[in-house]
Amino acid sequence: MSELKKDTAAENTAEVKNEKADAKSTNPKKADKPKKDKKKGGLKAFLKSRKARHGSVAIAVVAVVIALVVVLNIIVSLLVNRFPNMVIDFTKESSFALENDTVDYVSHIDKDITITVLATEEKFEASGNYYIQANKLLEKMESASNGKIKLKYVDISSNPSIAQKYSDADWTKNSNMMIVECGDQYRVLTIDDCFEYDQNYYAQYGSYYVTSSLVEQGVVTAILNVTTDDKVIVDMITGNQEQDSTAIKTLLQNNAYQVNEVTLATGDLDNDAKFAILYAPSVDLDEGAVEKLSKWLDNDGKYGRNLIYIPTENSIETPNLDSLLNEWGMQVNDGYVYETSTDRLVSNTSPFIFTVDYTDYYTKGLKNPNIPVVTLFSRAITLSDTSVAHALLTTSNSAGIRPTDADENWNYKDNLTNEAVNIAAEGVKSNTDNSSSKVVVFGSYSMFTSDIMSYNSFNNSGYLMNTINTLANKDDAGITIESKSMNNAELGITDATTKNTLFVIFVVLVPVAVLVTGIVMWLRRRNK
Repeated sequence: MSELKKDTAAENTAEVKNEKADAKSTNPKKADKPKKDKKKGGLKAFLKSRKARHGSVAIAVVAVVIALVVVLNIIVSLLVNRFPNMVIDFTKESSFALENDTVDYVSHIDKDITITVLATEEKFEASGNYYIQANKLLEKMESASNGKIKLKYVDISSNPSIAQKYSDADWTKNSNMMIVECGDQYRVLTIDDCFEYDQNYYAQYGSYYVTSSLVEQGVVTAILNVTTDDKVIVDMITGNQEQDSTAIKTLLQNNAYQVNEVTLATGDLDNDAKFAILYAPSVDLDEGAVEKLSKWLDNDGKYGRNLIYIPTENSIETPNLDSLLNEWGMQVNDGYVYETSTDRLVSNTSPFIFTVDYTDYYTKGLKNPNIPVVTLFSRAITLSDTSVAHALLTTSNSAGIRPTDADENWNYKDNLTNEAVNIAAEGVKSNTDNSSSKVVVFGSYSMFTSDIMSYNSFNNSGYLMNTINTLANKDDAGITIESKSMNNAELGITDATTKNTLFVIFVVLVPVAVLVTGIVMWLRRRNK
């Protein structure tokens, strides 16, 4: 019995083993894996493997990315070279951007202008960051001019004939930078025309330490002058201990006016002059000078001439000038105008510095009439004959006049006028042909100093230029361009070192980093 059980168990065990063997042989998952032939077909098999396929895709992606980066850099470089205005200036004071006035002006030029830089572009930019800034501004002018401005570079050392072509220029100095020309007219710009620099530093070390750039201002001024055939003549009256009128002279010259100086004690005003300006004389004009001025304004009854008179802030006896102004319906009063309306005050520390209101005169043509004119320690202007004179700039009804003899007990409430005070006024005389002469009076000479007219937040230079252009029957509204500080740097390619650095970063390092990253990822996947 026991033997029968053993035989039966043995048979059963054998059957089970045979069934497992059969199942194993018929199941492909359980089948014995063939041994790899490492000698034959290894590379081919690897290339057909899943890992190789994934690695190829990764390498292809890396290659495409590198190609795109390189192509993008090339395209951007070409576009920037072709269209300089595409470069975005992120400097605090927009040191590498053109003023709106400049863009507007050069975009409407109807004459062909050539700007010749007296050096190769490489040598020009190698002279310093301020030359790089200058070159960027010139390129942007060319781009904004709709093809009317052509910028070129000529190495004067290799082309000495330039000195013969432009013989009126002083070629004995080494400071000539560029030539702006239109037809037969040209103007040579020097370093002094293009940059403001520390004179003391130059005297001590013999080299330029540039503090600000005047390139944009100088080039636009040059273009205005070479494209203007008949310049309006302005006579600055001198010889009466006047205040420094450099700021007004510069503004006029920048707008293509011809400014002459005339001393009435020894000479006469130009017959061709449309304007005479008397800027803050410290003494009265003598009777003979006033008579000359009066006859010049009358122009034998033909009129067509204008006087701008700006008195000094100090109260001085000027009976001769007072008599002339009275003929034109105006009088300049003693004392200082002050403002009590807090929204007019520029500074809470002084009621004598405040903004004023425009009247209906000389506001048409202002680029931005919302920007106010500011006045400082102004004298009031009374209209003695309203049939002849009218106000141009006024205070609020909360203004007053501080007497020149006021003591420490003076109270501003005691001198409120309760009406608008005139800060600027105009007298007009006309003939039957509707031709007129005009006398314009501003109560403050400080309104037109260089410091005040340099503020873009005030409209002093714009209003003065618009008034003069209107009186001169000029259509353009005038161009007021300020110097550009050199304290900021462009966020971009500014010099050879920066250019090379950016090339290494974006053309070499970035693509290599992408490539290495791709290879590392591929190796990690392969070894999994």
